[in-house]
Amino acid sequence: MNDLVPIPLTLFERLARAGLDVDAILRRANLPRSRFNVARPEGTTAEFFALWRAVEESNTDPSFGLRLGAEAFTDTENVVVLVALHSDTLGEGLQKLARYKRVVCPEKVSIDVKRGEAQLRFEWLLAKDDPPMLLTDITFAGIVHLAQCGTMKPVKPRRLEFARRPANAAILRRHFGCELCFDAPYDLMVFDEATFALPMVNRNAQLLAVLVPGLEVALPKNDPSRTLADDVREALSETMSGDRPAASKVARSLGMSVRTLQRRLGELGTTYQDVLDNVRHRSARRLLTSTNLGMGEVAFLLGFEEVNSFIRAFHVWEGVTPTRWRARSDNRRGGRQRNRSFRARRVVARSTVS
Repeated sequence: MNDLVPIPLTLFERLARAGLDVDAILRRANLPRSRFNVARPEGTTAEFFALWRAVEESNTDPSFGLRLGAEAFTDTENVVVLVALHSDTLGEGLQKLARYKRVVCPEKVSIDVKRGEAQLRFEWLLAKDDPPMLLTDITFAGIVHLAQCGTMKPVKPRRLEFARRPANAAILRRHFGCELCFDAPYDLMVFDEATFALPMVNRNAQLLAVLVPGLEVALPKNDPSRTLADDVREALSETMSGDRPAASKVARSLGMSVRTLQRRLGELGTTYQDVLDNVRHRSARRLLTSTNLGMGEVAFLLGFEEVNSFIRAFHVWEGVTPTRWRARSDNRRGGRQRNRSFRARRVVARSTVS
């Protein structure tokens, strides 16, 4: 899978209009300006996240991402957005958006419709860190704006779940007008299932007949670098939400027996337990960094039967207990936030003097 994310030049224009210093943001993200002297600049997932973290640290408006979201998801140069907007129904449009998103970048959008709800889950497949909070706000606001523009109806989610600690709840509630849940296992948008049946006002089957075949051809199919271990990691990530991560369940989802699964992983020089530990380790770091969940809750989400089992495993991974690791992480993040607050106060002071 190619780790390339498009970085549209129009983004810098939008940042400049918001009064942000684009060159300073690029320096903070360690991205040289010369990287963008091409028609279609791209970056890795890590570089893309670094860019948005730099924007987040340079901006003091907590609603900035919500405003950017509307522009990001109505860009008529984005063929995936065009296909979504010209689909027959909102549900079909979002299904197409989910299907073809990976043509554009290594982000997976999963849609699960059950018990009267349509759930959209977002996951950056090649990310080593959590997506910046600002990027999640842009994504959520953009999906809602696309739904409202596409249907010409006041569509709003039933519920939003954020894989982060509570922050800016009043602003988010005012913008989305729905229930908010923080400290969630992953970022999730939840709509009423009936919303997916709403017709799109600009549906155009003829345009789709032109655009969709090209997207189908461009879909990543046989990635030579992808292995069975990658498939197991993805299956575990999708189901790790309190369920016991049994090898039999993963093997069944991949259409093979447990024996075959273990044998093929062995041929790759790994085991099911090794892959499981890797997924649990990464998930534990994310949950401890981004949420306020207690150790028992984290252990449950990772499929440990006892909290002490999780604590012992984490100590093996990191050399310290999860409580101490979280405290260190909070101290590092607190230092960054204090620096950001200092810069904001300095900007205000300069503007007052002038």
